[in-house]
Amino acid sequence: MATHGEFGDLDLHDEPFDVEVRESHLAYHGHVWDVREDRLVYNGSELIRHYVDHTGAVAIVALDERDRILLIQQYRHPIRTRDWEIPAGLLDIDGEDPLDTAKRELAEEVDLVAERWDKLVSMAPTPGGSDEIIHIYLARGLSDAPEEFARFGEEADIRSLWVPLDEAVAAVTGGRLMNGAMMLGIMVTAERLRRERAEG
Repeated sequence: MATHGEFGDLDLHDEPFDVEVRESHLAYHGHVWDVREDRLVYNGSELIRHYVDHTGAVAIVALDERDRILLIQQYRHPIRTRDWEIPAGLLDIDGEDPLDTAKRELAEEVDLVAERWDKLVSMAPTPGGSDEIIHIYLARGLSDAPEEFARFGEEADIRSLWVPLDEAVAAVTGGRLMNGAMMLGIMVTAERLRRERAEG
């Protein structure tokens, strides 16, 4: 039975929680990520859970001096859609700091570098089915990268578009966009700018 309480002085945050994992093995090895099977004990019951064993990722809100953000559109096969996103990439280099990955991905995906980087949030997009964590950054003071990168596969025909932040917010709240990292990045950026300007 669920328990309920009142907010009061609660410090609202997610809580890490350790459980007894009796067995963990690779159920499927994939090209990009794997599926893991864990046998665990929770509340006295033994459970079996399968989940995507993910490398983790970064995503970047690139904001220019006119309060426009750079959106990219590319094909995503699982949802059969060319969805709008923000630049993003996998944490697929062992030991690389997520901020360094974000800088690399911004250059590789959209040929940009940034003078100022701020961490916005981290998100777990599908915590019931994957251990993926996406770290979202705000990049400002943008300029062209010193070199352009070759792109392959779904990235070969990426379309990019500078969108006023308020228009992007309207597209999210109007239900016209559905990429989770992009939606969160847009909304948190809008709130961050509101606070920065209110504080002068």
